[in-house]
Amino acid sequence: MPSVISTDVLIVGAGVAGLWLNARLRRQGFSTVLVESASLGGGQSVKSQGIIHGGAKYALHGALTGASEAIADMPRRWREALKGEGELDLSGVRMLSDAHYLWSPGTLAGNLTSFFASKAVRGRVDQVKGDQLPPALQDKRFKGKVYRLAELVVDVPSLIARLAELAGDGLLAGQHIEPLREGGELVGLKVDDRAIHAQRIVLSAGAGTADLLSALGLDQPAMQRRPLHMVLVKGPSLKPLYAHCLGGGPKPRVTVTTHPAADGQWVWYLGGDLAEGDGVAREPGAQITAAQKELGQLLPWVDLSTAQWATLRVDRAEPQQSGLTRPDNAFLAEKDRLLVGWPTKLALAPDFADRVINALQRDGIQPSHLTPLPDLPKPPMGIPAWEQLLP
Repeated sequence: MPSVISTDVLIVGAGVAGLWLNARLRRQGFSTVLVESASLGGGQSVKSQGIIHGGAKYALHGALTGASEAIADMPRRWREALKGEGELDLSGVRMLSDAHYLWSPGTLAGNLTSFFASKAVRGRVDQVKGDQLPPALQDKRFKGKVYRLAELVVDVPSLIARLAELAGDGLLAGQHIEPLREGGELVGLKVDDRAIHAQRIVLSAGAGTADLLSALGLDQPAMQRRPLHMVLVKGPSLKPLYAHCLGGGPKPRVTVTTHPAADGQWVWYLGGDLAEGDGVAREPGAQITAAQKELGQLLPWVDLSTAQWATLRVDRAEPQQSGLTRPDNAFLAEKDRLLVGWPTKLALAPDFADRVINALQRDGIQPSHLTPLPDLPKPPMGIPAWEQLLP
């Protein structure tokens, strides 16, 4: 006999978007169940670089875009939450860096001075020198310029752990998900042997959302995948660096973030243009060679002779756009009780939650006084890529 559960909002997909939404709803008094078929944050979230963008990198061609305006308020909201003073209490989450940097090799430095003086980014960046430079760039051979962005970088594993705490008794490990209908209307989901009724159902499962929609007999909203081929470097000579290295185009030449490994060493996680375009087509060995060449040119003083290398493929799941462009905002589509969305970037998880909560308020959905949930099987925590690939 399947067990029956009633909840206000049933969420499928426990990445940062689903976990953040879940915590916001619970703080407002809603009953929630958050279903995850694999591990908490184990899809895109734990593979992200942890940068809470404020939009400056999207203005590299000299004008603010829709993306940079939409995302501009995200660092403030995250900082308040990390202080325990915002929409969520994330005061225990580790901040890896209270700033992200733009770093230009010497050849580009002249062009950037006028760009950073422009109205487009004034007030968002400050040039830094000397001992204010990121540790990895404090070398006499460094000839470029560095600008400090009013952004931050969070340790995603500790973020996921804290959001899981805020989920209380509502986390559910579930493998098989089917629609639950009454009179032809979707009223919930059957998760393994549990029938879960809900006022609203939210799909926030990243790349898994396409299969969930198919299981529900839907083909909209359509999803796209934008692939990345990230590079991981681990070694005793690495020092912290959180920066976009600028090339000549609209995208960073390489984006570096630094993450603590369990053995006390630092791991550099390399994205940006290196991980896109030609990088996606390269085999892992060729991608590592390309990364070694880039770092050798940009940071020749860093000893990588004993470094360990690995690559990681990541599919960014998003609502379908023309030409596989990047969406500017979090996205939410609605059909009766079903809400389907993607945050499109880690930083936009609060924006995704706003959109769901606004939809609930518009439809008059209020918290109901339901009985406590039974003990549910919990999904495990996602493991960072560097702990799996660089032991």
